[in-house]
Amino acid sequence: MKHFIHYFSDDQRVRLDCLITEPAGEAPYLNRARPAVIVCPGGGYNFCSNREAESVALKYAAAGFQAFVFRYTVGQAATFPTPLLELCRAMQYVRENAEQFHLLPDRVAVCGFSAGGHLAASLGVYWNDPAILAACGATGRELRPDMLILGYPVISTSWMENGNQYARIAGGDTGDEMYRKLNLHLAVNADTPPTFLTHGTADPAVPVRDSLQFAAALEACNVPFEMHIYSHATHGYSSADDTCYEVGDGDPVIAGWLPLSIEWLRRNIAGELDRPVKKAVYSAKY
Repeated sequence: MKHFIHYFSDDQRVRLDCLITEPAGEAPYLNRARPAVIVCPGGGYNFCSNREAESVALKYAAAGFQAFVFRYTVGQAATFPTPLLELCRAMQYVRENAEQFHLLPDRVAVCGFSAGGHLAASLGVYWNDPAILAACGATGRELRPDMLILGYPVISTSWMENGNQYARIAGGDTGDEMYRKLNLHLAVNADTPPTFLTHGTADPAVPVRDSLQFAAALEACNVPFEMHIYSHATHGYSSADDTCYEVGDGDPVIAGWLPLSIEWLRRNIAGELDRPVKKAVYSAKY
């Protein structure tokens, strides 16, 4: 596996950690182009949590996906839509380098946790927003995630309204239009990608209602989704195993969401894991 970092900002804070499995000649299945997962850690738009970064990305890599960890602008500068535009550029970078990264440009999922889930879901609902397309110089479906994986995602402004987070993320704009934009369940449409959701009913930070509202909106638009709700899960469980907890403190039941998400991804890519490596040309017609 090759690891390298691509920086999107001069201060190196906005970055994409790339975990690329390179072709190996001894077996045909090791030479295939692979689907990909971009992981967006959470952290309340205040920081990017390391617990929701490589520990998750490496599991997708081990399952046969090219894996990336995206760290975006946080803190006072993380006003909407700054992190979203950064994720758009990361998606463009991954697809533009599909051949170099040995990946399938029409099989790129975005996975996000908590505030990173808000970021991932924002891309899912706003990828074809005219202002977003214009800001990124995009003209087709090149910004669209092919699948979304959302872990205890912030979907509504209910979390943001705690501690004046809403005003910070909204950049001081508390008008009705910004309110609608940040409440992502109100923006779900038929072009929103198929979505996998996981959440806990015991979450004290982001209510499970957020995932339920997003799922209801997906259902109303006939967008396929799968959802796993854990009655005893709180916030920030990530992969829920020893890679992000003290040894022995993980929860094998909650940890089951990640292999379930891998199987869900495989069903959605419909056997594309076996496609041989060849020049990858991204097409808007897929």
